[in-house]
Amino acid sequence: MIEWLSELGTFAVQVALLGLVVVVAVALLTRLRESGAERTRLRIEELNDRSRRRRRLLQLASSVPGERKGLLKRFRRDDKRQRKASETPMPRCWVLDFQGDLKASRTSRFAEEISALLAVAEPEDEVVIRLESAGGLVHAYGLAAAQLDRLREAGLATRVCVDKVAASGGYLMACCAQHIQAAPFAVLGSIGVVAQVPNVHRLLKRHDVDVEVLTAGRYKRTLTVLGENSEEGREKFVEDLEHTHELFKGFVAERRPALDIEAVATGEIWYGRDALEKGLIDELGTSEAYLLHRQETARVFSVRLEEHKRLGERLGMAVSRGVERGVERTLEALDASRWLKR
Repeated sequence: MIEWLSELGTFAVQVALLGLVVVVAVALLTRLRESGAERTRLRIEELNDRSRRRRRLLQLASSVPGERKGLLKRFRRDDKRQRKASETPMPRCWVLDFQGDLKASRTSRFAEEISALLAVAEPEDEVVIRLESAGGLVHAYGLAAAQLDRLREAGLATRVCVDKVAASGGYLMACCAQHIQAAPFAVLGSIGVVAQVPNVHRLLKRHDVDVEVLTAGRYKRTLTVLGENSEEGREKFVEDLEHTHELFKGFVAERRPALDIEAVATGEIWYGRDALEKGLIDELGTSEAYLLHRQETARVFSVRLEEHKRLGERLGMAVSRGVERGVERTLEALDASRWLKR
C-alpha cells in the first residue's frame, strides 16, 4: 500500500512538472512570436452584416418549427440578391469612437484611425464619430479637436453623435463636425475654463515651516500650493483663464457661426432638447438609430485601432475580470438577501 502511494505521488509530481514545462514553453513561444508583431491592429466590422445576422437570429428564434425551413430559403435568396447588389458601388459611412478622459488619452490612437481613413475615404463618404467626454486638459482636447479638423479639411462629411455627454473639451471636439446630433438627455456645453489650486501656506506658517519659491521671470509661477500667493499673482492667473476662455469661444464661434456664442459661453451645461434650442446641436437622436437608418443607403463600417495584448496581459485581465465579477455577484446576493423572507 505504501509503495502504491509512493508511486502515485511520484506520478503526480511528474505530471505537474510536465505541465509546468508545457506552460513555460508556450509562454516563451508566444513571447517570441509577439515580440516582432505589431502592438496595434485595425479592427473593421461592417455593421450592415452584424445587423442582418442579429435580425435573422431573432426571426429564427421566434418562428415556429414549421416556418424555419422557409425562412432559411428566404435568407439564401436575400444573400444572392445582396451579392448582386454589392457589385454596384454604394456610399460608405465610417464610424469612429472617442471615449475621453481628463487627459484625452485616446487622442494618439484616434489620430491614427483618422489617418487610415483619409488614405481610403472618397468625397461621397461620411465619417460618424460617437463621442463621449466631459472634458479635461485644454492642450489635450485642443489636439483631439485638431484631429477632427483634419476630416473637415479633407472635405469629408462629418457627424458627431453624443449619446451621453460632450461638455467643455468634449464640446470643443464636437463643434468641429459639420453636424452634431445628441440624445434628448445628453449633456452638452460647459464652454468655460476652471482651475483649482489648493494652498497650505497658512498651515505651514502656523507650524513654523518656511517655503521658498524661487523663479526667474515675473510670471513663471503665479499661484503656488505651498508658498504665499500675492494679489498680482491671482490677477495674472485669472487673466490667463479669461484668455483661454476667449480662445475657446473663438474656436466654437468659427465652426458654428450661427451660434450666439456670448449667450452659451457661460460655463453652463444643457440637456439635448435645450441644447437644440440654443443652437449647440443640429438634431435630436441616438447614434444607434442614426446608424441603423444609414445602413439602408450605405455600407457602414466600424473602425477601431486596438492594442494587441500579450498572453500574460490577457491572462491577467481575465483573472481581474473574474475576481471583479465574483465580488459584484457577492454584493448583489447580499443586497438581494435583505428582501428574502426568513
